[in-house]
Amino acid sequence: MFLKGSSDIVHLRQSPDFRLSVNTLLRNGILPTNGNLQAQTEALASQLKQDSVVEEIFAGRGVIHFRVSRNLLVQKVLEQLCQERHKFGVKSELFDGLKKGTTVVEFSSPNIAKKFHAGHLRSTIIGNFIANLKESLGNNVIRVNYLGDWGMQFGLLGAGFQLFGCQEKLKNNPLQHLFDVYVQVNKEAENNEVIGQAAREFFRQLEQQEHQAVLLWKQFREITVEEYQQVYKRLGVHFDIYSGESFHQQQAQEVVQQLQRQGLLKTTEKGTGVVDLSSAGDMSSYSTVLRSDGTSLYITRDLAAAIDRKERYNFDEMIYVTDKSQGIHFQQLFQILLAMGHSWAERCQHVPFGLVQGMKTRLGEVVFLEDVLDEARGRMLRNMSQSKTTKEMVYPEDTAEKVGISALIVQDFKGPLGSDYKFDWDRILQAQGDTGVFLQYTHARLCSLIHRYGDGEEGAFDPSLLLDQRSISILQHLLRYDEVLYQSVQDLQPKHLVNFLMTLSHLTASAHRELPVKGSPQAVAQARLRLFSGVCTVLANGMKILGITPVKKM
Repeated sequence: MFLKGSSDIVHLRQSPDFRLSVNTLLRNGILPTNGNLQAQTEALASQLKQDSVVEEIFAGRGVIHFRVSRNLLVQKVLEQLCQERHKFGVKSELFDGLKKGTTVVEFSSPNIAKKFHAGHLRSTIIGNFIANLKESLGNNVIRVNYLGDWGMQFGLLGAGFQLFGCQEKLKNNPLQHLFDVYVQVNKEAENNEVIGQAAREFFRQLEQQEHQAVLLWKQFREITVEEYQQVYKRLGVHFDIYSGESFHQQQAQEVVQQLQRQGLLKTTEKGTGVVDLSSAGDMSSYSTVLRSDGTSLYITRDLAAAIDRKERYNFDEMIYVTDKSQGIHFQQLFQILLAMGHSWAERCQHVPFGLVQGMKTRLGEVVFLEDVLDEARGRMLRNMSQSKTTKEMVYPEDTAEKVGISALIVQDFKGPLGSDYKFDWDRILQAQGDTGVFLQYTHARLCSLIHRYGDGEEGAFDPSLLLDQRSISILQHLLRYDEVLYQSVQDLQPKHLVNFLMTLSHLTASAHRELPVKGSPQAVAQARLRLFSGVCTVLANGMKILGITPVKKM
């Protein structure tokens, strides 16, 4: 049990002694809350005694102290790492009580016919982390990109393209040309009502499914998705479904009819359709679901999309990743679904995030995500070319891209997701300190060591050669991996995993200096290689969950 589920085991004075809080296990639902605390403590202590690793044990009220055999600790952890590899930590008994089913994660969700805005970076990488985490723990994950592909802005763009568009320019630089057209038509529409009328007429044609309007809209959508896929490929992100508001136009009207049948839809003096969300039924809190002209709104289409996904995928949970300004929207969305009788809405969750302040390139304020990625790659390439430790590489630009993106991700994930943070290029690209560059450097250094001397897994090894405090500290830290994943899946915050990997990297840097492989007796070198190989595996596993592609050279 000790090695399979090490949550809430706290290290004492850097020795191989541990303290287990039964109260914390009860509070986190790992142990059943029914029963006498002392009886549960003694029963757990008795169970721990059966583990061959445990040498001495003492059970107090709600707390268990125990000492383990260092030799067996080293042997069991490294054997487990060798056998389980990428499954290390995720097979822990900690996760036995977690329901594994189908998880829908909706994230990124940019607007079509526009270049990918830098503001969508957070939703994209946070959603990817949540999907990776759930998948690593055995869930069937469906990644949904719910595109903003409907609304009056497409009437304006359609009318603008008919006036100012050029198919040749659209072919050569599609999103830039659509952006230019949109800016131009907006400017013209300010002083020209005819353009406003043309925009409304184009959107009417779109809603009525008239062939030419739909053909142009489809062209805009397909072009956008193709362009976005190139950006997602650079980020190492993929989606199972590219959906959008346009998919749920008809269903949104059906939702309105259902609300009407259930007596939930009220009509205001202005003629808008609303749902009363107040507990007293006095309209002190309500959500507008229908315009006075009978057309649907964003929340109406979100209701239709949620119902459709439940019918289509029969999900066990659905997670939406957007900025915190949309908190009230999702609160109302879930309330309306529950009022309609959809009890599964209790298993829907909004993961909000704060704003990034001061994201700039050398050319000035950032607008597009591609500019950020290009800047990260360029700066990292310069840093690598100036470093004396940089290895010879066939594709240095590819390595610089991966390391630059890992720097962006770690900077984003270090604190609580709901907080705003200030962006600083110089700080995030530092090779030392708690940065993505440092994580990549640690992994690459371990890969270089293993490539040169082997992973130490051939033949037997002597665990008594890893009883020094540096090795034991690393092994104790590795035992916390399942606990960290458990914490992460409880609150969907990546900071726990980032902090764990940073500490592991710092411990490894010290061990690399103090526990040399080169020049050591063969048996000692073999044991140390086994340890470093295990660290490399866990480091790579954790980085992949965060959405970082580990590099082997840098």
